[in-house]
Amino acid sequence: MKDLKVFTIQFVGLKQGEHKFQYEVDDRFFQHFGYDDFNAIAIDVQVELIKKSTLMEFVIKTTGHANVNCDLTNEAFDAPLDGEYMFVVKFGEEYNDEIEDIIILPHGAYEINIAQQIYETIVLSMPNKRVHPGVKDGTLESEVLEKLEEYSLHGEGETDIDNEENKEIDPRWAELKKLLTDK
Repeated sequence: MKDLKVFTIQFVGLKQGEHKFQYEVDDRFFQHFGYDDFNAIAIDVQVELIKKSTLMEFVIKTTGHANVNCDLTNEAFDAPLDGEYMFVVKFGEEYNDEIEDIIILPHGAYEINIAQQIYETIVLSMPNKRVHPGVKDGTLESEVLEKLEEYSLHGEGETDIDNEENKEIDPRWAELKKLLTDK
């Protein structure tokens, strides 16, 4: 937890208005959370704090890349990551973070650790399906892709629609299909 102390912002001495903070996040950051989906990561985090008399608004912007494995081929590649998260910090009787995008700190609090919010911003900016750019443009040569192509249901240029048209249709089904088109 000592390394995450860097992400603690002491807001009590800050004047009202806009304040900016910058952080660099790498693999060590994610070890604290037990998250190991990234092979390597380099993220630049920009935090903007807008302090007002009764609340604080935070905007976290993340840019960078994460080295991850492709979901189709298991080949490693650098995936670009861009994320943004906005939340509000208010003051109340006790700490409460159950409301989405609102954190309530006790009245005597003088600092806040935003490591959890940074972590969530980065993880949620990762696409659900990680596909190597070489798979999309057809330049990646991989044994896995060759096996997928070999075991695919369709031959080259054939589709299910082509196969259905070439099959002879049972006359009973043909009569039923006429009912659908006779409207």
